[in-house]
Amino acid sequence: MKPKIQDVAKLAKVSPTTVSRVLNNRGYISKETRKKVEKAMKELNYFPNDIARSLFNKRTNLIGLILPTTTNPFFGELTFNIENICNSFGYKVLICNSLNDIDKEKKYVEMLMRNQVDGIIVGTHNDGILDYHRQNLPVIAIDRNLSESIPIISSDNYLGGKIATELLISKGCKSIINIDGPWELETPAKLRRRAYQDIMRENNMNPITYEICETFNLERQHEIARKILSEHPEVDGVFASNDLFAASFIHEAKILGKDIPRDIKVIGYDGTETCQALLPELTTIQQPIKLIAKTAVEMLIKEIEGEFNNSSMKICLPIKLMEGKTT
Repeated sequence: MKPKIQDVAKLAKVSPTTVSRVLNNRGYISKETRKKVEKAMKELNYFPNDIARSLFNKRTNLIGLILPTTTNPFFGELTFNIENICNSFGYKVLICNSLNDIDKEKKYVEMLMRNQVDGIIVGTHNDGILDYHRQNLPVIAIDRNLSESIPIISSDNYLGGKIATELLISKGCKSIINIDGPWELETPAKLRRRAYQDIMRENNMNPITYEICETFNLERQHEIARKILSEHPEVDGVFASNDLFAASFIHEAKILGKDIPRDIKVIGYDGTETCQALLPELTTIQQPIKLIAKTAVEMLIKEIEGEFNNSSMKICLPIKLMEGKTT
């Protein structure tokens, strides 16, 4: 049988109430008493019931994380950092991959609420899911416009798009094409394309964007790359809104005998550790992924603790140009 709190109390020669106070860190407990209780727990291999403790503390110390897919390098690295930072604050993370399916996301929200999570961090594309507000649940969005009442954390997408486009122009590119996700998505990442369009027009150049609607479909990425190379043989510059789009384009361009960067210069976006390892030559706009994760967790905990300042509804973090050999 599993040991109970009464067994710990008996072995430590204290009351069950004292054991409970040690477990919940409540009230004064002498060092000697605490050591006796902890020693008894270890000898009995006793683990406290987190569910019972959450009912007592009115906290589960659980945080829900809903993302499109952790197989994507950006979201994978973001998940790693969020989980690691949450752990340092004493929180566990329930990770949900929505695959940008709104029905699946709704089910995940319901599941997280059934598990009484203390808050949710959301990085999915779907907006207008009212369940986020039903129980006054603290929610933080990463690069997604979920609601006017939900704080958003993002990097400086407009500046990133501006730097990328200006760099390609400064390198002598005359026909620059943008590869992006669906425009209708309500996300701050749209500012990357807007910056590209603004800078192109300022330089009397025609902005052309190819959209990849199935964002995480690798074959679709390669298909769009082939389409660009077929329909615009004159292309000499590409600004992709993420590193995977850039990598797919480079692959297809090389198949056609194009030299990167002599024939076509390419810039990506995100700058994840995975892409740096697999495609170190790629010029990219690096997002501060660890800082995004840290800011999201700290803001969510402030919401949970009732210390959130509404003046921080939109936080824009700095980006950095990582110039490699593709430009």
